[in-house]
Amino acid sequence: MLIGVVGKPSAGKSTFFSAATLVDVAIANYPFTTIEPNKGIGFVRIDCIDREFGVQCNPRTGYCKNGIRYVPVELIDVAGLVPGASEGKGRGNAFLSDLSRADVLIHVVDASGSTNERGEPVAAGSYDPCNDIEFLEQEIGLWFFGIVQKNWPKISKAPFDSKAKLLEAFSKALSGLSVKESRIETALKKTSLLDKKLQQWSEQDQKEFAFALRKVSKPIVIAANKCDIPVAEKNVQRLKERFPEQHIIACSGFAELGLKKAAKQGLIEYDAGSSKFLKKQELNEKQAQVLDAIQKIVLDRFGSTGIQDVLEKTVFEILKYIAVFPAGVHKLQDAEGRVLPDVFLMPPNSTAIDFAFKLHTALGEGFIRAIDVKTKQTVGKEHLLKHRDAIEIIFKG
Repeated sequence: MLIGVVGKPSAGKSTFFSAATLVDVAIANYPFTTIEPNKGIGFVRIDCIDREFGVQCNPRTGYCKNGIRYVPVELIDVAGLVPGASEGKGRGNAFLSDLSRADVLIHVVDASGSTNERGEPVAAGSYDPCNDIEFLEQEIGLWFFGIVQKNWPKISKAPFDSKAKLLEAFSKALSGLSVKESRIETALKKTSLLDKKLQQWSEQDQKEFAFALRKVSKPIVIAANKCDIPVAEKNVQRLKERFPEQHIIACSGFAELGLKKAAKQGLIEYDAGSSKFLKKQELNEKQAQVLDAIQKIVLDRFGSTGIQDVLEKTVFEILKYIAVFPAGVHKLQDAEGRVLPDVFLMPPNSTAIDFAFKLHTALGEGFIRAIDVKTKQTVGKEHLLKHRDAIEIIFKG
């Protein structure tokens, strides 16, 4: 799974990315601070299963604190997109190509309205952030449309006499978008184009399909950023009213980054996603002022900085991923003695055989059966996995 972080310049993308991953990137209030994509690891929270077994886990990746397991997810932050990005303006095509492997997009919007459409500073509240949502939806859709158009001669002339061959032709031609055949089929059904001969498709048909394919293959979550600026709260409400079908979450990358850095320095104790923090040592006047302001303006008003909420909504609600632990009925440790060292995020409708191949090709190819470690019941390869399952794979080596 790869999460793409997108938006116009100076909307706070790099701050959001740094707050989510603690990767140091260039942060400045002018367009194209970011040129090359930044990659980093964020974390989503789940209730760990170690307490159910009366043990303490020892994660190989991520960490566990007070029964909460922090599971790593990969993020990529690309340079800011400007109007006309799909046509190559502002190196838009290159930036969009960086997102081709992403499974979902987090669109960081400046909810304070303090940057215009080009990412230039303006008075807070003077720019309508609703424009940014419409702009990005359009640009990403046009990017897909451009790729469909470019490959249309290849798609339309492909010899096929079945739905399977039709989907295969689309999949091969659009391989650069990393789109699954199931998503292509869904987009065709949504546009009622599945039964229409390709030679009869108009340019509008191609565009309609491209936009539908973007929606099902790279859904978008709106991170309404800069909620630490007073005018942003009303704008967030306006965004939700204007785009009721969108997933919009108020957040402050500035606040989250500040809290995490203070925690890293040992000044406070803070858990990502929390509504409060605990001071661990005496703060100087400036530190106290900043942290007290974050508590009052962001945490008390919104319940958290929103960064963790954005990540978890993206992974668990939009992508509908589940977390599955490899384990043994009689042994929860790995060869090095680590207890429940791993947990894997799996796409919806994953089966026992899918999980076996996720662990190792040899386990999938030699699959005999699986065991639900919690219930100790034997299950077959088509058994659908559930969130927080613990599964043992029995295989022939």
